[in-house]
This record gives sequence, C-alpha cells and structure tokens, in this order.
Amino acid sequence: MTDQATGTMTLIATGLEFPEGPIVLKDGRVLVVEIKSGTLATVSPDGTVTRVATVGGGPNGAAIGPDGKVYVCNNGGFEWYDIDGIVAPGPQPADYIGGRIQRVDIDTGAVEDLYTECDGHPLRGPNDIVFDTNGGFYFTDLGKSRARDVDKGGIYYALADGSSIRQVVYPLDHPNGIGLSPDGTKLYVAETITGRVWTWDIESPGAVKPDATSPGPGRLLYNFFGYQLLDSMAIDGDGNVCVATLVTGAISVISPDGQLLDQYTVPEQDFFVTNVCFGGEGYRTAYVTSSGRGLLYSMTWPRAGLQLNYEA
Repeated sequence: MTDQATGTMTLIATGLEFPEGPIVLKDGRVLVVEIKSGTLATVSPDGTVTRVATVGGGPNGAAIGPDGKVYVCNNGGFEWYDIDGIVAPGPQPADYIGGRIQRVDIDTGAVEDLYTECDGHPLRGPNDIVFDTNGGFYFTDLGKSRARDVDKGGIYYALADGSSIRQVVYPLDHPNGIGLSPDGTKLYVAETITGRVWTWDIESPGAVKPDATSPGPGRLLYNFFGYQLLDSMAIDGDGNVCVATLVTGAISVISPDGQLLDQYTVPEQDFFVTNVCFGGEGYRTAYVTSSGRGLLYSMTWPRAGLQLNYEA
C-alpha cells in the first residue's frame, strides 16, 4: 500500500548502520540511532549523515527528555548476519555490555549510563521509550536470546533524573514498541514474536490498571495474522497506533478501537522496517527506518502526527 497523499516514500538517507529510534530535531534534522555501530547520527534535509555520539552496545529506541538530552534504550548489542544483502540482528554477542538506559548530549557527544538494573535485576535489552508529561518515561525491555535460552521481557517506568525506576508489567513476550495515547491515559506496547499489540489504562505515573476482561497481560488491541512480527511504534494525532511490522516490511496503522486501517510498505523490500516518527509542518511528515538496508525514508502522512512531550 502506498501513501494516500504522495503515492510514494522518498529516500532521504543511505549507508546507515541499522538505523532505529528516529527523532525529528528542532532544526529539521532527523536523529537516528545506529544499532550495529553503537552510534547516534543526524540526517540533514539534504541527506548528509553526521555521527554525533558513540554509546557502544546496541542503541535502540530514543526520545528527547525534559532537559533536552537524548535518552537511549541500549540493548547491549547483537550478533550480526548478512541475508542476501540485508543486515539482520541475532542473539546476544560475546561482547554484550548489558542493557542500560543512557543519557546523551548530542552537542558534545557526552554519554552517561542512567540505569542498568531495577530492584536488583539487570536490564537485559531495553528497546523503546516514551516520555509522559510528568518528566518520567516508560520503556520496554525485550530481553536477549542465547543459544539455548531466552529472557522474559517487561515494561518499566523511570524518572529522567536517575532517581527512580520501577517495574510496571512483567512478564511479557519480547515487548518492543511503546507509546502513549494523545491524552496520556493509555499505554500501548507491541510484542515482537506474538504479533500482538496490548493496551493498558494508566492509573498514575508508572502504574497501570489491571484489565479484568482480559486473560492476557493487558487488553488485546490487535493480533496480526500470519507471520508478521512487530517492532517499534509511534502514535499519530488521531490516536492510531502506527507500528513497524517486520517481515512484511511496513508501517501498520491500528485505530484506537482495534481496526487495521492501513499498511504502508517501503519501496525496496526489507524484512526489518523498524520504526516511524512524525515531524515537519503540522507533523504531517513520517520518517521510516528501513534498518536492514540502512535507509531512512520520508512520506506525507494522511493524518497529523502526534507531537511528543519535550520535542517542541
């Protein structure tokens, strides 16, 4: 399916090292993490790529915090493979540095480890992150896989000043993308392997209400059919969940009432379409990471995107 407004996605950058976590900066550049090289880079409107920080491990999701710094979910690193010209992440590598939340000043390149554990349990593979209006952030820990075992994952909530971290939901099956509804009352999380998107009502910052109507960890918003795996997400201005859909190589749009509205595929097939963010005038431009091919696309979104907290 193609963009209803322009008909196509536009390629704006190449040669990225498995890009993820896109953020549109105030000056119009797009910040991405590069998981494979352990770096953060900016992409200028003309496509120029500039590395601005080295964080090591595997930087994954990223978000702007209340202090203007970039908060990074670092999964600790992957083994890497080449599948017919597409770069693919694998299990926990020999040089795994452990999971962590990092705070990065992209003006100076300074990197600080903010959190490495919760209640004595090491973070394994932090993945995606979203800030609320209270100066705290929710993040997923997908975990890591090894030759004969796989971690359980969960959702956590932490404060940007490094003073507090708590477990919100545990366990989950490879929790990946995370987002908040436009009014901040609902939390959405995508599970990679199950192809499911879950939602919870937020009771207070860092606490969700149990859903007595569901046998699952939350209320099931949508369950993808067939072999469609899920990655990171963004919420648009209409409250739709826009979730990167692996294997299919698309951004899927799910309405707040659980209907699949659209799937926007990238022009050059890539199993690893990993994330989307919004920016530009009226937040009508979507930026899509085609990670396996190291590409960044833009497209005119048919609805206004959602301005995230602290990105203005």
